[in-house]
Amino acid sequence: MTTTVPSPDLGRPFRPTLLAVAHGTRDAAGVAVTEALVDRVRALRPGLRVERCFLDLVTPSLPEALARLQGDVVLVPLLLGAGYHVRVDIPEALASAPHLRARVAAALGPHPLLADALTDRLADAGWRAGDGPVVLAAAGSTDPDANADAAAMAALLRLRHPPLHDVVPAYLCAAGPTPAEAVAALRSEGHTRIAVAPYLMSPGFFARRAAHAGGNLTSAPLGTHTSLARLVALRYDEALEPTSSAPPTSRSHW
Repeated sequence: MTTTVPSPDLGRPFRPTLLAVAHGTRDAAGVAVTEALVDRVRALRPGLRVERCFLDLVTPSLPEALARLQGDVVLVPLLLGAGYHVRVDIPEALASAPHLRARVAAALGPHPLLADALTDRLADAGWRAGDGPVVLAAAGSTDPDANADAAAMAALLRLRHPPLHDVVPAYLCAAGPTPAEAVAALRSEGHTRIAVAPYLMSPGFFARRAAHAGGNLTSAPLGTHTSLARLVALRYDEALEPTSSAPPTSRSHW
């Protein structure tokens, strides 16, 4: 199933800069995937200025990126849930950038476009509808809202599955069950073929941990999937709508 995304308003004379805010990783392959994803967003929106930055471990940092920008900016978190980074870290960085008029878009997940991407990644790994249950391996957080977003994403992915097969949310740190525990519990129920779907943006430490959870197969992270790039552009558009649920900062007045 393909989720429809509204076409951009190409006739609009001015579009604020899109600043993609990624988490950051020590894994070079993970950084490369972020760069490639941002390039795909640029290809989707020719003429729109698209920049990127990182919350940790990689430069440019969010404060560095904000210092280089001027005027109107929409920050799109390349994050799968509305946890501490979205609620605290990004607003605090913006508070130190009074020269900007900025809006913060919603986190990427949960969203049906991510279910499209996860389903394709599972199919690429060899999973087929009817094979058995799926363990959705999210990063995990001490923030219950972020974990609730992962559980909601599992429910959306479940809609892509035959009704007799489940999607079980699991967490790679800070919460439970772990993917290994979820796989073991499903095997104790008699399931013999179980897939693990990393609910992660890119390769790295968590993706490697998910691959050792004991599933019969493990799909790749979301990476540069077309649906993910489309979702980044959609979150940008939503932030600019008058009825957007992503409020402007206290300085924003466009």
